[in-house]
Amino acid sequence: MEDLRRSLRMPLFGNSFSPKKTPPRKSASLSSLHTLDRSIREVELGLEYGQPAMNIGGQSWKFEDGQWMTESGGNTSSRELQRLKKRNVQLEEENNLLKSKIEILLDMLTETTVECCQMEKEVEGIKTQHRRKK
Repeated sequence: MEDLRRSLRMPLFGNSFSPKKTPPRKSASLSSLHTLDRSIREVELGLEYGQPAMNIGGQSWKFEDGQWMTESGGNTSSRELQRLKKRNVQLEEENNLLKSKIEILLDMLTETTVECCQMEKEVEGIKTQHRRKK
């Protein structure tokens, strides 16, 4: 009986449990950048991004003081700005007009579809009445 108990015993819960040793850790970094001065690290790692810039239509723009400005240093001319604002207003009005026209056309299409369905039902009703008379 004693032999049976020993054979049924689970080895996990025995006294012989010993975890494996973990391997030694590797070096955290092989780079020597952590030994450099902060200012040198900023230059090396590119932490100074500078101002955002882009080129649109052959004209270079920079983002300065919360506004996009041309590379020449000045903003666009006031005449061109007024022209663009006027064109923007015209396009918004045209867009609103086209939206209204689309709404009217959809209403007309809906009305025509309803009328067509009603006519089809009437024709079916007349056909059914005509068949009954025969």
